[in-house]
Amino acid sequence: MAEPDLSSPSDPSLRSPRSTSHPLSFPFLREGSRIWEKAGELPSPLPTKRTRTYSATVRANSGPVFKGVCKNFSRSQGHGHIRPANGGEDIFVHISDIEGEYVPVEGDEVTYKVCPIPPKNQKFQAVEVIITHLNPGTKHETWSGQIISS
Repeated sequence: MAEPDLSSPSDPSLRSPRSTSHPLSFPFLREGSRIWEKAGELPSPLPTKRTRTYSATVRANSGPVFKGVCKNFSRSQGHGHIRPANGGEDIFVHISDIEGEYVPVEGDEVTYKVCPIPPKNQKFQAVEVIITHLNPGTKHETWSGQIISS
């Protein structure tokens, strides 16, 4: 008795509903199943508060609290930098790691913890950033868009 050829059924009614081919588009976003619309746009390698692993979050939460001054922050770009009070290289800060009601501006005093940036873990980013002292004489914006003079 001859064995049937199971590699490619010629009758479409014999195909499994799961075996239908679906065209795939790459790259996928890390955060979800959406697909990047623009060609050349890649997902950010920086872990946000939402995409950070549980172990990295635990390590950051158990670390020491540092003080610094906001060097710059762009709400539209979603990131900025903090100048550490003890000197050294500027620390990256992502918009998702800002705690409190105000958008940081240059000169604001902040406290923060640090978390290494993968994949090499050679640089750090600030997490749990809290504005402790607003820079006097500057206008501050709340996350809801209200502008307050300090």
